[in-house]
Amino acid sequence: MGSIPTEETHVPRPTGKLFALRWKHEHLRAALLGAILVFAITIMFVSLLQRAATKSITIIDNGIASVLKTKSSNVLNLLEEQDIEVGPHDRLSLLPTDSLKEGSQLVIDRAVGVTVKADGKQQVAYTTEDTVGGVISTLAIKLSDHDRVVPAMNSPLKEGMTVAVVRVHKEVTETKYPIAYKVVKQDNDKLETGKQKIVTAGKNGLVVFKTERVYEDGKLVSQEMIEKTVAQPAVQQVVAIGTMKKAEVATLTYNGPPSASEAQVVKLNGQSVKVKRMLHNVTLTAYSAGFASTGKSEGDYGYGVTASGTVVQEGRTIAVDPKVIPIGWWVYIDGIGFRRAEDTGSAVKGKKIDVYYDSESRANKFGLKRGYKVYVIGPKKPSLD
Repeated sequence: MGSIPTEETHVPRPTGKLFALRWKHEHLRAALLGAILVFAITIMFVSLLQRAATKSITIIDNGIASVLKTKSSNVLNLLEEQDIEVGPHDRLSLLPTDSLKEGSQLVIDRAVGVTVKADGKQQVAYTTEDTVGGVISTLAIKLSDHDRVVPAMNSPLKEGMTVAVVRVHKEVTETKYPIAYKVVKQDNDKLETGKQKIVTAGKNGLVVFKTERVYEDGKLVSQEMIEKTVAQPAVQQVVAIGTMKKAEVATLTYNGPPSASEAQVVKLNGQSVKVKRMLHNVTLTAYSAGFASTGKSEGDYGYGVTASGTVVQEGRTIAVDPKVIPIGWWVYIDGIGFRRAEDTGSAVKGKKIDVYYDSESRANKFGLKRGYKVYVIGPKKPSLD
């Protein structure tokens, strides 16, 4: 009989060594997967922390805005991080120790240096104000209603600008001047021709001028008349003029007896002239039509019009006392020449004559002259014929 083949009925059982290798392989793989997972989680956590630490901050530096990303926790660290210098006079909207968070805004106002002149002093001021008015307020400079600031208060400040405070003082003064009274003449047929009589005595009036003077830093820069008031009107003088005819030629009376040279022919300015009388030791002054002499200014009513109604003329017009020289008569003044009595004056009394000149300065320079001889001629001017 042949042999019957035999066959194994189960898998051979592993040995202890193989089991250990298999366990080690399985745990190594698990450890590797765990390490990878821990690393990934760590990276993700760090990334989240970094994102949480980075902030968007807006910085407005001297009016220019910019948005920055930063990890700085406060203002001081941010300035150091961004290398932003802040001067001692610059102004921050936040304190250096203030914390920063997402969306924080930091405003830096840069100070400018300006020169300020006021009250005779000069100083350099550093300020973050935007306008001239701001630096004036910061320096506590008080202004009056009339003071001026150059440039204007609303002008923007610029580096190196000079700001000047001009102290303005205004004062109003009053000056009083007399108003010369007018002489009104009325014909009177009961008086002899050549005679005059004061019916109503004249009285000078009073005018008050108000003048405004403007001083800047103590110096007078302008003056202007702002008001003219007649405080007291003048009272006109009424004079009766004789028109009654008489046979003989009227002679002019004066204190004392008539001159011995009356109605004699004398040589005047190269021509023979019949004079009615001579006045000795006559005092001469001069006047013009201006305000200083008459109280009237050009454009005023009656400016340049004499008491006799004529218009003043240099080389012809003189003012006299009608009691001494009749109005309308011609005279000859030694060293002056022929003149006509056309005007009167409150200060012209007795043997005194006021000679008219167009120039007020020339009238002032004329001064007062004494001891003159005056030839009283009559109502007609002598002619070469």
